[in-house]
Amino acid sequence: MSAHRKASIRELSAAARELDGGVAEGEFHRDPETGEWLVGETRLDAWLARYEGESVVLIALSLADERPLPTRVCRTCGADYEGAYCPRCRRARIRLRGY
Repeated sequence: MSAHRKASIRELSAAARELDGGVAEGEFHRDPETGEWLVGETRLDAWLARYEGESVVLIALSLADERPLPTRVCRTCGADYEGAYCPRCRRARIRLRGY
């Protein structure tokens, strides 16, 4: 996996944690004894139960995905970048706004 792709996934999961969202990380598999889906040691039935009745967004991204990230052009400053955010504008935003 490219370093940019992995860093973008980590950044997305960090943003979810900052919003008090649930993040489960690990190997996605089914328990052979119970048939339950797990991410690492986290049982998804119990993990998802806390969101029952709520409108949610679920995102699953493979850390083993080898596809390169597309290069994008920032619509604000015009810089080329890879990832979810333009690093130049992000640095300026953090410097000026603190986030």
